[in-house]
Amino acid sequence: MALTAAGVPFTVHSYDHDPSHPSYGEEAAEAMGVSPDRVFKTLVADVDGALTVAVVPVAGQLDLKALAAAVGGKRAAMADPALAERTTGYVRGGISPLGQRKKLPTVLDDSAGRHETICVSAGRRGLEVELSPADLSDLTSAVLAPIGRA
Repeated sequence: MALTAAGVPFTVHSYDHDPSHPSYGEEAAEAMGVSPDRVFKTLVADVDGALTVAVVPVAGQLDLKALAAAVGGKRAAMADPALAERTTGYVRGGISPLGQRKKLPTVLDDSAGRHETICVSAGRRGLEVELSPADLSDLTSAVLAPIGRA
């Protein structure tokens, strides 16, 4: 695992994924007993033709205009789910910002800095990894920016 190789402290959380749950992120927060503002979802967007990863709290939504601005772009739209899966190597609901098949520009919502640790997908539905926002930012070369909205 990339986190072990990097010497980064982390905790893995596993839970039984319920395919009928309407929200992967909210399901993770409930299953782990963690506040939804500490559980972050990984979304893939197309910014001016380039795939870009956005990591935002599951309790809110991605502000596409703010994401575009954070990477110096003009327009952003959600990426085609099949393209996101092929490019990252993960399935929807299990896309992790870590260990992707192709390293993509990554933007982490600046609200992550309010927490000692946050949880992100560990690469499959029902598996989350908890680590410090600083370590996540370092490992993904993420830009921190206000890209989430309530």
